[in-house]
Amino acid sequence: MKVLRIFMIGDIVGRPGRTIIREKLLFLRKKYEVNFIIANGENAAGGNGITEKIAQELFISGVDFITTGNHVWDNKDIFNFIDTENRIIRPANYPNSPGKGYQIVQIGAGTKIGILNISGRTFMPPLDCPFKTADLIIQEMKNMTKVIVVDFHAEATSEKIAMGWYLDGRVSLVAGTHTHVQTADERILTNGTAYITDIGMTGPCNSVLGIEKERIINKFISQMPVRFEVAKGPAEINGIIVDIDESTGRALKIQRIREST
Repeated sequence: MKVLRIFMIGDIVGRPGRTIIREKLLFLRKKYEVNFIIANGENAAGGNGITEKIAQELFISGVDFITTGNHVWDNKDIFNFIDTENRIIRPANYPNSPGKGYQIVQIGAGTKIGILNISGRTFMPPLDCPFKTADLIIQEMKNMTKVIVVDFHAEATSEKIAMGWYLDGRVSLVAGTHTHVQTADERILTNGTAYITDIGMTGPCNSVLGIEKERIINKFISQMPVRFEVAKGPAEINGIIVDIDESTGRALKIQRIREST
């Protein structure tokens, strides 16, 4: 049995998130003997979107592939490179949008992995149906590889759990992103799909979802609009490591990771 080990990193938030990735990711790749690293980068540019310069910074730091989410269009620089950079995707259920929603990636000699990014609709923008979108794309990817990883960028836990069960046995991993809080429900579902509701955030620890806590507290108290600003201080990497049987696409193990500065 040949086992593929994937490290999937939760939403990278601003400079603190990028800094800890730069300082620790290569060490973590060796520590956990990882074959491939996927990171959600939709908050990497000051908490809103991603730029080409920042994407390249993440690749140099050791990230192999970047997924995104509902903030993908927040920084207009994205339109300059999303059509030509094959290592970054946006949610596939955005209708008639630039870029790609999935990609088949070659890892070494003979190993391919399919990566799909989809966005939820509950408490989120009203995009195309993520379930039907996943159906169409997974059917196509199955012709090229048995190893398929899904980043489901969604708000509602119920929608994420439903997607996990919906895709159980058809993909290797369904990992939730977006809510920035790592959940403790990682498991292998009945038919061999690894699942977790949210893999967490990579960014400042002493914050509210990566944002300066005083600003968010004042917003809750006053109900007045405030300008969000990425918090400073120590950071942490949240994510998961998943072992997958290359010959079947079935997940063998899923482990939560939380590494601090």
